[in-house]
Order: sequence, then C-alpha cells, then structure tokens
Amino acid sequence: MKLILLSFIILIGIGTFLLLLPFAHKGELRMIDAFFTSTSAVCVTGLIVKDTHHDFTLFGQIIIMLLIQIGGLGYMTAVTFLTVIRHQKLDHRDRLVLQESLNYPGMKGLVHFLRIVFASIAIIDVGGMVILTLRFWVDMPIGKAIWFGVFHAISAFNNAGFSLFANNMMDYRDDVIINLTIPLLIILGGLGYLVVIELYNFSKKEVVRISTHTKIVLGMSLLLIVFGILLLLSLEWNHAFASMPWYRKIMAAWFASVNYRTAGFNTIDFSTLTDSNLFFGTFFMMTGGAPGGTAGGIKITVVALALLGMWYTLRGDTNAHIFHRSISPYQINKAYTIIFIASIYVVVSTIILSEVEQLPFLRTLFEACSAFGTVGLSTGNGDILSYSALFSDIGKLNIIVLMFMGRIGVFAFTVVIIGKAVQSRIKYAEGRIIL
Repeated sequence: MKLILLSFIILIGIGTFLLLLPFAHKGELRMIDAFFTSTSAVCVTGLIVKDTHHDFTLFGQIIIMLLIQIGGLGYMTAVTFLTVIRHQKLDHRDRLVLQESLNYPGMKGLVHFLRIVFASIAIIDVGGMVILTLRFWVDMPIGKAIWFGVFHAISAFNNAGFSLFANNMMDYRDDVIINLTIPLLIILGGLGYLVVIELYNFSKKEVVRISTHTKIVLGMSLLLIVFGILLLLSLEWNHAFASMPWYRKIMAAWFASVNYRTAGFNTIDFSTLTDSNLFFGTFFMMTGGAPGGTAGGIKITVVALALLGMWYTLRGDTNAHIFHRSISPYQINKAYTIIFIASIYVVVSTIILSEVEQLPFLRTLFEACSAFGTVGLSTGNGDILSYSALFSDIGKLNIIVLMFMGRIGVFAFTVVIIGKAVQSRIKYAEGRIIL
C-alpha cells in the first residue's frame, strides 16, 4: 500500500513539473494550479482551476491525457505490464503490488488477467475514439476531430471528466451519439476490470456462474443510475429542465445520473440545480463506482454491504447473506469503518473550507464530495472553471488532499497513515454493553 501511495505521489510530481514547462501552458501558471491540475488528472477527478483547452498548449493537453490514462490504470500496474511484455519474471513483491492495484482476489492467473485488462482497455478506448472522432468530424476538421475523439474517449473511460470544450458537453445536450457513447464508456470504466472481463467470459461460456461480487456491482450500479434519473426528473422537471421537451429531460437526467457517481462530464449547468438535488448528489458522489476500476469514492460494494448489514441487524439475524452466499462479519464491519472514516474526512474538510473561504456551505460540501469521490462535477465559479477556482491556496490544497485520498482509497490511505495493528494472542472475556 505504501508503494502504491508513493507511486501516485511521484506521478503527480512529474505531472506538475511537466505542466510548468513554458511550452506546456499559455500565459501564467502558478505552482499550486499546476499541482492541482496534475492531481486532478492522476486521480481522474476532472475538477479544473485552469481551462484545459485555452490555458494549456497541445503538449500540455497530451500530458494531462497521459496522466489520466496512467492514473486511471495505476502507475504500478502500468510499470508491471511493461515488465511483463519484456518477458521478465515478476517476483513475489511485484505480484503483491499488482494484486493490490487491481483489487484481484488471489495470485493465481494474475499475469494473464493483467494482459486481458490491457487488451480490454485498448479495445474499449479505440472503439470510443472511433465513434467520438466520427461524431466530432461533423463539427470540426478531421485532425482536430481525431484529437478531440482520442482525448474524450480516454477521459470518459477513466471516469476523469476532463473536456477540451469550454462548457464541457453542454453543446451536445441533445446529441444521441454523445449521450450514449460517453456514459457507456464511463459505466464500463466504473464497473471495474474484474467485472467487465468476467461478463465477457460468461458470454463466451468460459465462466459458468457470475460471482457474487459482479452481481452486487451490476445490481447496485443499475439501482443507483435509475434512482438518480428519477431523482433528477422529480426535482428538476419544472426547474433546471423546465425549458426542455420531455424526451430531452430524460436524456439530460440519464447523462447526469451516470456522471453523478463517477465522472465529471455535464450537459447541464449544475449551478442551476435545486439545493435538494445538490444535497442528494453528495451521496451519489461519495458512493462512487466499483473497486478495481477507474472510479473513486467509497465504492458501491461498501455501500451494498453496509445496507445488507443494517438489514440483517434490524431483523436480529447475525448471518448476513446475499445471492445464496454468506458475507463475513469482518467485511460488513470494514464497510461500516470505510463509510465512517470517509464521512469524517469530508465533513472536517468541508468545515475547514467553509471557515477559510467564507463561501456557501452547500456548494462547498458539493465540491468536497466531488473531490473525494474523484467525480469532477461542480457548481462552477460563475464562468467555465470549477468552484475550486474561487478557493485560496489553502483551500486548493485541501481539495488536492481529498482527491488523493479518494483515488487511493480511504481504507488504504488510513492504514498507511496509522499502520496495521499487531494481532493480539490474548482474548478477553466478552463485555456486555447496552445499546
């Protein structure tokens, strides 16, 4: 875990240095803004304090894109893959790092799984690039369309939300191709490599039974997308969506719901949403996507296990199970712990930001949750930048730390900070506590 954490820090540092090069940006670029942009790209968040298209040169945009790709996959995973394709053997420590990076359950077939992961990424990215390039070609020269197609496909699959358009995807609000391609890439990236590959193997009949993990990820993803659509439509039908025909309202709600948990693309102005929607949005962003993918947050499997644990606790049953499989009490307790610690981090950061910046609390909370969930959605600074652009250097550093924690994982980050407890050989008599 320490090695993975260190690799992200080094990658962010390299990205900051490259973005500060004179030929990487236009005009003045402060250190804190380069640091913020590099962290947002590596942590696949999408919050911006500089306009990606107008404030960075083509070289700078390529650096941001590479940071997104390497950050989405994981630096240690990318390095390990280079070792594999050079036909060098992995030692035990390399395999442990790779297993931790990919959230792979076990050591058996790890290298083969890594090869499939890279092949899957290549196929999905190329497919997205082709579709988006053909669509953008209608509106711009072929050279520019190719670059925009490549950048947005990588940004979408890695759940980053970075866009080369000044107003993100708002000009394509009514475009069916964009409203299907971008969310599909986001969903595939957010499901996790293990789930995507398992579904492919199941379709080829190489796997006879879908795992409990995959069933939970698919079920929770569908539930949250549908619930997000219904919530957006019910709260914004006569508000932010008031001027749209009914079918455009549904399309806008679909796009926003997919992006609420994992990516920062938007076809609507989030500053126009009701306070109720912004508040509920914080829960979606905190939840995030699935483990082992490109999404951040506390993960949908954590929320699923916490809900499962609460359900069986209320029923007075200590044997939690789902899909005819038992769930260990340790996993449920770990889910509770992750949610509790994540809530503390976000609440404390929001209070600090609110006191230091003296800005509206709800918008500050929304920005903090977006950073921690590595989502990238924002109510904006009144122009084309994120709300974070209004923050002081201390506030930006706070957001940087939240993005970093959200990408590494709150449990892993906390364990690295406080260290693992030594297993005690002594077991005390059980104490009875009244609740």
